[in-house]
Order: sequence, then C-alpha cells, then structure tokens
Amino acid sequence: MKMDSDLLHSPAVGLAEEEEADMNDWKLPLAFMKKRHSEKIEGSKALAQSWRMKDRMKTVSVALVLCLNVGVDPPDVVKTSPCARLECWIDPLSMSPQKALETIGANLQKQYENWQPRARYKQSLDPTVDEVKKLCTSLRRNAKEERVLFHYNGHGVPRPTVNGEIWVFNKNYTQYIPLSIYDLQTWMGSPSIFVYDCSNAGIIVKSFKQFALQREQELEVAAINPSHPLAQMPLPPSMKNCIQLAACEASELLPMNPDLPADLFTSCLTTPIKIALRWFCMQKSAKLVPGVTLDLIEKIPGRLNDRRTPLGELNWIFTAITDTIAWNVLPRDLFQKLFRQDLLVASLFRNFLLAERIMRSYNCTPVSSPRLPPTYMHAMWQAWDLAVDICLSQLPTIIEEGTAFRHSPFFAEQLTAFQVWLTMGVENRNPPEQLPIVLQVLLSQVHRLRALDLLGRFLDLGPWAVSLALSVGIFPYVLKLLQSSARELRPLLVFIWAKILAVDSSCQADLVKDNGHKYFLSVLADSYMPAEHRTMAVFILAVIVNSYNTGQEACLQGNLIANCLEQLSDPHPLLRQWVAICLGRIWQNFEPARWCGVRDSAHEKLYTLLSDPIPEVRCAAVFALGTFVGNSAERTDHSTTIDHNVAMMLAQLINDGSPVVRKELVVALSHLVVQYESNFCTVALQFIEEEKNYSVPSPANTAEPGNLTPVRDSPAIPRLRSVNSYTNIRAATTARNLNKSLQNLNLNEEGGPAAFSPGNLSTSSSASSTLGSPDNDEYILSFETIDKMRRVSSYSSLNSLIGVSFNSVYTQIWRVLLHLAADPFPEVSDLAMKVLNSIAYKATMNARPQRILDSGSLTQSAPASPTSKGTHIHQAGGSPPMPSTSSSSLTNEVPKPPTREQPATRPPYTPTLGGQAPHSHQFPRTRKMFDKGPEQAAEDGDEPGGHRNYICPALQTGLCDWSAKYFAQPVMKIPEEHDVESQVRMERQWRFLRNTRVRRQSRGITQKGVSRLDDQIFINRNPGVPSVVKFHPFNTCIAVADKDSICFWDWEKGERLDYFYNGNPRYTRITAMEYLNGHDCSLLLTATDDGALRIWKNFADQKNPEMVTAWQGLSDMLPTTRGQPTTSAHSLARRVSIYLDRSKQGGAGMVVDWEQETGLLMTSGDVRVVRIWDTDREMKIQDIPTGADSCVTSLSCDSQRSLIVAGLGDGSVRVFDRRMGPNECRVMTYREHGAWVVKAHLQKETDGHIISVSVNGDVRFFEPRSPDSVNVLQTVKGLTALDIHPQANLFACGSMNQFIAVYNSNGDVISNIKYYDGFMGQRIGAISCLAFHPHWPHLAVGSNDYYMSIYSAEKRLR
Repeated sequence: MKMDSDLLHSPAVGLAEEEEADMNDWKLPLAFMKKRHSEKIEGSKALAQSWRMKDRMKTVSVALVLCLNVGVDPPDVVKTSPCARLECWIDPLSMSPQKALETIGANLQKQYENWQPRARYKQSLDPTVDEVKKLCTSLRRNAKEERVLFHYNGHGVPRPTVNGEIWVFNKNYTQYIPLSIYDLQTWMGSPSIFVYDCSNAGIIVKSFKQFALQREQELEVAAINPSHPLAQMPLPPSMKNCIQLAACEASELLPMNPDLPADLFTSCLTTPIKIALRWFCMQKSAKLVPGVTLDLIEKIPGRLNDRRTPLGELNWIFTAITDTIAWNVLPRDLFQKLFRQDLLVASLFRNFLLAERIMRSYNCTPVSSPRLPPTYMHAMWQAWDLAVDICLSQLPTIIEEGTAFRHSPFFAEQLTAFQVWLTMGVENRNPPEQLPIVLQVLLSQVHRLRALDLLGRFLDLGPWAVSLALSVGIFPYVLKLLQSSARELRPLLVFIWAKILAVDSSCQADLVKDNGHKYFLSVLADSYMPAEHRTMAVFILAVIVNSYNTGQEACLQGNLIANCLEQLSDPHPLLRQWVAICLGRIWQNFEPARWCGVRDSAHEKLYTLLSDPIPEVRCAAVFALGTFVGNSAERTDHSTTIDHNVAMMLAQLINDGSPVVRKELVVALSHLVVQYESNFCTVALQFIEEEKNYSVPSPANTAEPGNLTPVRDSPAIPRLRSVNSYTNIRAATTARNLNKSLQNLNLNEEGGPAAFSPGNLSTSSSASSTLGSPDNDEYILSFETIDKMRRVSSYSSLNSLIGVSFNSVYTQIWRVLLHLAADPFPEVSDLAMKVLNSIAYKATMNARPQRILDSGSLTQSAPASPTSKGTHIHQAGGSPPMPSTSSSSLTNEVPKPPTREQPATRPPYTPTLGGQAPHSHQFPRTRKMFDKGPEQAAEDGDEPGGHRNYICPALQTGLCDWSAKYFAQPVMKIPEEHDVESQVRMERQWRFLRNTRVRRQSRGITQKGVSRLDDQIFINRNPGVPSVVKFHPFNTCIAVADKDSICFWDWEKGERLDYFYNGNPRYTRITAMEYLNGHDCSLLLTATDDGALRIWKNFADQKNPEMVTAWQGLSDMLPTTRGQPTTSAHSLARRVSIYLDRSKQGGAGMVVDWEQETGLLMTSGDVRVVRIWDTDREMKIQDIPTGADSCVTSLSCDSQRSLIVAGLGDGSVRVFDRRMGPNECRVMTYREHGAWVVKAHLQKETDGHIISVSVNGDVRFFEPRSPDSVNVLQTVKGLTALDIHPQANLFACGSMNQFIAVYNSNGDVISNIKYYDGFMGQRIGAISCLAFHPHWPHLAVGSNDYYMSIYSAEKRLR
C-alpha cells in the first residue's frame, strides 16, 4: 500500500493525471449557457437603410449647344500651329462650315445616345440668346420634375467672363453676345446637369454658385417682405441640386496638342474607351506593346455593349474600375447621388474620372460640382492599364490572322483579391475595394457562381457588410437572379437573401412585386435541398409574410401552409422553429390563411412541437398557435371549438422549464383573452367576488403568540444589493411610491410608531403590487389579490356561481394566468399581471354602475394590522408563523409578498389575517377590492383616462425578431469558444488548470488521512440565519442562504463578496442550493420550498447578479411547516419535538441533486415523486414515484450507474434506477432507520456504498445490491444537520445541543467543536446547516446565532 501512494505522487503519474482531469473538464457539458440565457430576447437595432434610392431620377431632355463658328477663331485665344482640331472626331475643315457644324452636332448626339438612348435631344448650333432661351424653357416644360442636361461647347467664342457670362452670337454672326448664367439658371430650372467644354470653364462653375446663393437670399427677403417684386412670382427652383462638369479650372486653357481632339473633355465624357486607348498609345510605355498603332485602335473588333467582344469587354472592365474607384473614394451619400441615381449622370461621372486622369497629364484640371476628391492616382488605374495592355497585345494577330480573342483575366483576379481579403482580413478592417467589381461579375455567367459564393461569405460578416453591399447597389442584381432556373445557384441565392432580409426586412415588397417569393417556395418544397437551405428559405418567406398583407396572399396561393406543415417534423431544429414562426405569421390577422390552416388541421400538427426537445421550437409553436387563435374575425361555433381546443393544449405548458416558452404562452393566451373578452370579464368578476367573500386561511393566522420574538439587538442589517432582474423588470418600488405608502401607514398602533424609513426598505422589490409601471396605482389587482384568487380558485365552490360553468375553458385559462402571474421568472409574471389587470379593469368598468359603494364598509375597520412582512425576514430568533394543518391541506400555494423590506424593530404582536401591503393598514378588512382608499373620492377613477389599457392585441415577446438575429450574425465564423486563441478559450483553460491543481493538492491531503478537523479558518456574522451553505468546488467562495437571500463570502480573505435577494415569496424559504458548471462559468441554483427553482449568474464579482432562468421545478408542493431555528426555550422544545417526530409534520422543503455530466437535475421534497429535469431541453423528462406517504428529505445520484438514492421522512431509504419504467424503477427499499432521514449519500465510485443517517444519529452503510446494511455506527441523538465528505471518508454531525462532532469512517470522533475560537470563545449556537468542501478538508457550519464558521484540518497538513 505504501508503495502505491508513493507512486501516486511521483511526477510522471501526477502529470498524466493532470492532463486527464483537464480533458474531463473540457468534456463536461455546460448548463444554461445558450444564447437564450445570455442575451435579452429582442431583435437587433434596425440599421438606418440609406441604400434605397429616395428619388431615382432620369435625364429626359438634352440640349446640345455648340458655338463653333467654323473657320473663325475667337479673338482671345491664340492657337498653336499645328493645333488640336477634331470636334466629335470630325475635322471641321474637311468640309464646308455649315455641313461640318451639322455633322458635328449629329455626331455629338449619337455619342450621348450610346449612354441614354431614350432622352429627347435638341441641338442648337451657333445660336442666339433667344434661341437658347426658347430651347431651355421648352425642354424644362416637357421634363417637368426630371433632369435636363445642358451641354455647352464654346470653342468658337471668347472665354467666359468674370461676371458670369458665356458667349453666343447675334443673328447675322457679326457679334459675340454675352449670355448670363443667371438667366440660364432661370430657364433651365432644377434638377439640371451642365457640361462646359471651353477654356477657363471653372469660372462658370464659380459664377453659377454665386448666382445660386444670390437667389436663395432674394427668396428669403421676399418671404419676409410681401411688397417685394419676387413675392408674387412663383417660386424659382433651388439650384442646389444642379450638377456641373467643367473641362478646366478658371485660369486654364484647353490643351492644343494636335494628336488630341479639340473637344478632349467631351470625348472623355462620351467616348471614353476610344480616347483612353488613344491616350494609352501616346504614352511611352505603349512602346512595350509591339505593332500597335493609332490606326489599329480604330479597328478593334466588337460592340461596346457586347461583353463577349474585345471592345465590349474593355468597356465592361472600364465600368467596373471607375465604379470601384468612385465607391472607394467618395463619401457614401455622394456616391449614391452621382453613381446610382441616374443612369446618364452615373456614366458621365465614371467617364469624368477618366477625363481627370487624361487631362491632368496635359496640365488641365477638370472641375465638378459637387466636387470630387482627386482620383487620377488611384491604384485601380494600373489594373486598367494592364487590361488595355493585354487586350492590345492580341490585336495584331486577331486582325491579321483571325485568331480567337482570349478573355481578360481581370475579373478572375479581382475575385481572387476579394477572396484574399475575406480569408486573411482581421476583424475590424476597411471594406474590400473589390466590392463593386463583384457586382459587375454577377452579370457574367462564367464567374457568377464564384462571385455569389464570395458575396455570401462577405454578407456573413454581419449587418455592416449587408449594408455596404446594398449601398454598392447589389439589390437589383440579386433580385434579377431569382428568375434564373440554375439549381447550383439556389443555395447561394437563398443564403444571400436570408442575409439581406435579416438586416432589412423592407425588401419583402420588392420580392413579392417581382414574384421572388415563388423562388423560395420552390426551394422549401424541394426535399433534395439540405435542411439549412430550406431553413433559410422558410425564414425568407416568414419575412415576406410578416405583417404584409400582399405577401400573405401571395404565399397562401403558393401553397406555403401545406409546404410548412410537411416539414414540421424535420430533424433540423432551426427548420422546425422557422416553419412554426412562418405559419404563425402567415395567418396573423389574415383569415383566409387561418381557414386554410384549419382545413389542413395545422393546429393539431403543431401540437407535437409543444413537447419538442428544443425550447425555441416549443416557443415558436406557442407563437404560431397564439396567432392562430388571435385572429379578430367573426367567430363561428366551429372556430370557437378550435380556439378552446388550442387553449387547453397550450395550458399544458404552464410548468414548462423555459421562461421564454412561458412568456410566449402568456402572449398566446392574451390573444385568446382579447378574442373572448366578455367571457373573461365574467370569469374575472366571479373570481373577484369569490375572493372578497372568502377568507383564505393564511400562513400567518395560526402563529403561536410566542414565536415572533423581537429583533434582538441585531446590528443594522446591511442593505441588499439590488438585483438586475428585479430592479429593472419589477419596477423596483421607487422612492416616490415608498413615501406614498409610508404616509398611509397608520402610526397610532398599540406598539407606537413603527420604525419605517425608506432606508430600511430594500430597493429590490419582489413580485409586487408595484409591478409593471412605476405608477403602481394603475394596477387594479395587486399581487396579493391575484395570489389569493389563485388559492381560492383551487377549493372554492365556484361552480355554484351562475354563468360560466366551473370547469369552462375560460375559468381554466384564467387559472393558468393566475398561476403564471406567480411565476418565479419576473418577465413572465409581469406579462401575466398585465393581462389579468387589463381584464379586471374592463370587467369592473363594465360592472361599475351596478355597484353601490357601501359607505359603512369604509368605517368598520378591523384592528389595524401592521404588515407582517417586515418582521419575518431577518429576526434574530423568531420563526415565521406556522400555517395550520387545515391550511396546508386546503391550499396548494400560499401568497407571495408584495414588496420586501428590512426588518423594522418593533414590539412583538400577533398578525391578523393575511399580510398586506404596507399601506393597507387603514383599509377595512372587508373592503371591496376596487374601492378607493379612504382619502380618495370614489369617483375619481371613473373618467376614461383613469387607467391605461393594459393589453393591446400587440403584446409581444420579441422572440421572432430575436430568432431572426441568427441570420444577421456570422454563421460561418468559428464560435469564439472554439477559437484556440480567443480570450474566452484562454480563460477557460486557466480555470481548468486551477481545477486540476485544487483536485491534486486536496487529494494529497485527504490521502494522508485527516486526524483532526477543528482549526477555525473563517468566522463571520451572516446577514440572516444560515439555512443552506454550499462551497464553490474550486474557488474560495462560499454561498450562504438565509430564508430568502444569498450571501457570498470569500473564506480565504474573510470578506463578504455579495448579498442579494433571491426573489422568493415571503412565506417560502430557500431549502437547497447547487453550483452548476462549477468547473467553468459557475451559476448558482436555488430551490425554495414552494417548488420554484431560480438560477443566478454574475454573483460574487463586481457585476450585478442576474437571474438566468427560473421555473417551477415541483408544482404541487405542500407548504412546509419546518420553522426557522430559534433560540427561545419555548420554540426549542417545539423544535426538538419536530426533529424527533417529523414524519407527522412534513416539511423537507425542496431537495435537489445535480449531475453535471448529464445535465440532469433531480428534484423532490414534500411531494410523492422524484422529478428529473433535463436542463439542456429545459423540460421534465421523468417522474419517479417514491411509493411512500412521506416527504423526500435527501437525494443523491450517480450518473455512471444511473442510480438515485432518496432518504425519506418515514426513515426509509429508497434506491431507484432511472433507466427503468415508473412501476419497476424502485430497485431497493431499506427500512432500518426508525426516524426522519437527515442525509442519504451515494458514493460515486463504481462499487460505492450508500451512507444514510437519521435524526436518531444512527449511520448506516448499505451495499446497493444487498438488502441489509453492511455497517452501523451510532452518533449523537437529535441530529439537525449532517454532511459527508465525498473524498476524505469523514462525516460531520450538528445537533440541537450546540456542538459539532466530526467522525471518520470507522465511527471514531476525531473532533468535537463547541466554542468559537476567539477572545470570548462563545458557545456555538444550535446548528442550522453544515457542509463539507467537495475537495478540501473544510467544514462550513451555520448556526442560529447568525454565525457562519469554517473549520479545517491542522495547518501542517494543509
């Protein structure tokens, strides 16, 4: 044996063990860490969509004004010789002047028609001022609000003047006549575009702006002064929207190089490829391309608009490059305005970029308004030069030998560049330059598949990428592609559209208009499509039909409902979820679809999803059934029957484990409530009447006089930390409301004024009468009332009432809502409170006239009862009142507290019936529920504005929008936790190494054997009497629960980390706690004796604790009778009697055991079953009947052997095998204990024993396969608490007699602890709870005197 232990600590073995343990941690599943637990269930913030053209425009009319005066040079320009002569590629001197002028005019028109064939063109050749005026005004008249283009060629007239004039001619061409730009503006109006091809053209642009400003000022003056001449005139158009393109700056002359055309600027704007090729050939670098001459360029084969020909391909590449340069350099809104709004303007501006590049090489700077940043040095121009080079190098062989044309690799290379950006880029990077090119490539069949694939991968980066792609102008392209029948494009297009619609759902209208929905209907119906693509298709359809009537009609005709119903049982959960959401949306407020659903018995097919293993799918099914009954059309008997049927199916989800599902359930039922309002009003009134007439036995009314001792000199209880879920959601009682309620307190009680001050009230109120809005006066039904109704309804003689029969659907749904209003998850109960109050309000408003205020009832007040709430929370001694046995047999549940306060110091008293909200003192006990308080007049609530209308039919949970976020987020990215270098992963690795260290070091100590355990390493006074303690398995934190709050201590540093309110009702207490995911991101589970389970995160660190989830783990718990530990002699005697004869009393509360390996939670307590919850599915998977008449007091399970061991109040220990059916799963019952079992523990080893201990102190060891105990040890009698160390073979007993005994497995006492260490060494109080650390030899002890201490083995061992 000695050798073995040495071996264990040899480094080699230790190392292997360390890695082993690590691997186990990595393999353990995590509970409650899904998105639905970590995120708020709401949609993403909608991005402002700027991509849609607010105002698509057309240039419908074009004025071509040519002032050439062929053969006569203007006086102010001295031309070189030779000089540039070509106008529109025609030499004017090669024919007669008049003919030349006409030919040039016709040519210019043709050049423009290449870009905009449908416009009206008017030429004005060498005109007079009047001709220009007539031309402009007539074009503007015809164009109405559209754009007009004014092209001015001033090569035959003087340069523009500084006064803002251009020149035209007189009738007989003897004079140059100035034409003011101001007049031109007046005639042209707005929107217009001006092109000036003349020297010093920049002057015109400046004058134009000055005149535009002058107009604005004149208008402002006229607006103030009615006698101003402009005031009577129609408003002249604002010239701000006008666009200008000028050939050069104000001080520059046009280039005169004889190799260039004279109208170089016009050539760049209207024949860009021709001039670009010429210019390329004139550069020095062109010599590298042998055999290419200017003549050869003229012979390039092909047409500009045929992309398969050399000329067409060059034109296509040119378009892609200029578009890309503009997109990368211009601000987004300017890009939209100039490059996407108007076809002709976009072409001119693309070509303007070329003009800037070419003309700058001749010291000429083209000017535009709005001004563009310089682009002539952009890197993409090199790609253009390369493309031209490759094309031209083929020309000689093509023309001479007729060889085939090899297509340019340009687009393939740009796609590769885009791909590199996608694969290599960091998270926050600049947008990819190639995006506009990807758009161009969609036009080509050759590269389309690859382009769509890359585009999809780009859109997957997130909503910002979708917005970018839309702003580039991708929308019309992908819309058009939906007409393609190519199967291989389907997955890509579906993916792209899902991404677009997840970010901008307004595209639904465009899709329906272009019949795009049919594409997705066919994808959904195609069974060969993988499930993920069908999921995206159904998501897209769900967006198309979302609150859009045309979409609903189109999809209904496309057979969407039948298609969806066929896929309800698909194995892919996301598909099932979206199919249900899609169904819910198509028949939302759309009667034809609902009837189509009825014919296909859609509701019955949806029922199967109500028990789906995935909570989101159940949620979607509830949503679909909710909108199914929520149609506001006329009801027939048939549809009412269906509604009732659906309602009863939904009601079964009342105890679903997921709050998301229960929230959706409240909304679904609220649709029904709106639909059948009058019936529910009737039910509400009956319940209200019943509640008034019925005095419910409350837990407070049988308290013995002695058991509420005053708060003994307890230190000021520290303020609780307010908790997110409660402060935010529960509208924490604001100071205003508190003060209001404090003023209402009747301070003249027998005991003198109560010490109430807002400081004593905790800020985090529980489910309370202040639910919902801060103006809590608006709630008619207080929490108390609802709770009382809930209990009345379970045993009153409601069926004796006339009207709705006792078990009608409406009564049952009302009960379900009452139950949901008491839900442990705040958001669920808030919604249910809203629905109930809405109906109660309507019911009482309708019933008002019949009700006469009984003035007597306002005076015959019962003795004022101070609230019984404050005093039960943290008394130092004093147990909460005991409910009578009669009450527990009658009620299933007992009321919840309205708000929570710190204890007020006050003399003892006996509470009267049912505790009430603080300001209820002056209300008579017999007061009608809806009367106003004494100081208010009864009428002041009668005006219609008195109460808000609580439910509108649009009560929503945000589930659908939240689910849609999935498609907006990256789908292809590795999740952070799988990324080996992410911070999440590093932190996890650190935690797992820490775990291994703790396991290894603690094992070293326990294997040496612990001979004493009385070294006190921690002591502190807890804010409340500790009722449950739980060590964190790996860090130095310990959780201590009192009745309804949890305190966290760091036992190493001895400091308090956190203290917060668990949110359980006043009459319940926390009876068990577990750490979930203790090895990683820990969550804390608390169980209370009303059967509710709550799970918290962010505790014991700097953040606010938040509730992750909560649910009713056991639904039919009997209220417990086990009081809090007290020290007065009277209650001590009673306490011992309870301990020694518990079986009659009941009252184990709720006990749980957690299995991290399987994610199963075993729950039991004052019920007759062990209920197993699967936390992954958030649903109950098994109820194992205990077969006993007493409560379960302890649970222990072992996942390896699938065994569960339960200790019971009648002394029996029962062993269950959860793999077997409910009737044969109990495999062993041991009845050797004569009394209440305090603890039953199943050792985790493969042949581990069962160790059980009863109140009488007998410890028994059982071998699960043999019917009798294999060992018995006797310890102290009157055991109140016990724990067994899982590693060290120790167990500790705490007893009534104020000491702790620690035993080893042979039954020898190794330590007796009776006094605290320290100066006074006072005696330990009666032990209320104790617990061992799962690894270290530490024992935590909580006692009735509020102290919490921890003992450990001797220092030298540790």
